[in-house]
Amino acid sequence: MDEGYAQAEPFTYRMARALFAGTGRTARVNLAVRRTPKPHVTIKYLEPDFTSLFLNGLRGLAPDGGPDPHYRGRELARNAAIGELALATGMRAQEFSSLLSWEIPPLPPAPTKVPIPFPVPAAVAKGRKFRITWISYEALAAVHHYLEVDRPATTSGTAWRPPRNWGEPLLVTDPDARGGRVNGVRRRWETLTPAERRRLVAPGGGTCILAAKAGGGPFTAWASLFERTADRIRARYEPRFPHVFPHRLRHSFAMRTLEYLVSGHYRQAAEVAQATDHGKGPDPALVLYLTKADPLLVLRDLLGHSTVLTTEKYLRKLDTTRIYRDAYEHSGLGDGQAADTEAQREADAEFAGDPDGSEG
Repeated sequence: MDEGYAQAEPFTYRMARALFAGTGRTARVNLAVRRTPKPHVTIKYLEPDFTSLFLNGLRGLAPDGGPDPHYRGRELARNAAIGELALATGMRAQEFSSLLSWEIPPLPPAPTKVPIPFPVPAAVAKGRKFRITWISYEALAAVHHYLEVDRPATTSGTAWRPPRNWGEPLLVTDPDARGGRVNGVRRRWETLTPAERRRLVAPGGGTCILAAKAGGGPFTAWASLFERTADRIRARYEPRFPHVFPHRLRHSFAMRTLEYLVSGHYRQAAEVAQATDHGKGPDPALVLYLTKADPLLVLRDLLGHSTVLTTEKYLRKLDTTRIYRDAYEHSGLGDGQAADTEAQREADAEFAGDPDGSEG
């Protein structure tokens, strides 16, 4: 163009945020050389860098963690807290979207690298099977911050009542960590189904569900929210970023937890805590569990699988052979063809809710 051989430049540009050495800046980029995802590539779980991108997106921040001047979202503390909870516990969408505010475990008095037990109520779990997963201190602290600061501003004093097609309101009085009076009758939280939980009205007004929306009602549209966040990241920052739906966060939890278990991260954290806290550290039974149990057995319990064979087949679907071969090929399993078939069916069911039927 400068020498007069072309009338127009054959490229298009746009302004984009670039991340380099942990610092973000605005730059003019040539769209012809921008990275684009290849059609055959599927991302079954979020690696740590994509996890950070996703959580910053839920918080309304840029990839470098700084303010995003072009985005003005709502309920950002709620979105980030629940997203981090899902990533840190491996709960299914029905499980984390049905939690009540009173079912969140207390926050330890000091930060810890040892995971914190997190009960999953039987009535909301798949197959109504109670289990205990765990959560990181950082994720639990984010949930408590939401409970203490942002959630009361959304729910307190509201006149919210469930829609008529949900059924009559269930008014809660005298709540505690284990249960409360529901329309005058004492009930344990663990016995309440997801449908009943959505009808609960707290003593001070508003829903009893952990995640609340404007007006005081329960927020459950996580699939839509996660997808919109992923779309925004893909369009503005990282074209390779995958579609994100709630079950993909469960897969990400499984991979990250297995990595920590195989590398000895949790074992070392438990041993250090036990040696330095002088009896005030984590539960001795949890320390023993982390230091002695096989990684596959631990992951089986956290995910709520019926057998470790299901967990093995689940991991194969996530393509962990290259990285974690020893974690499952040398586990000495072999329960026969019938058990193998049932385990395969249970593992397949984990992926049945994925939109394309193939990604994890």
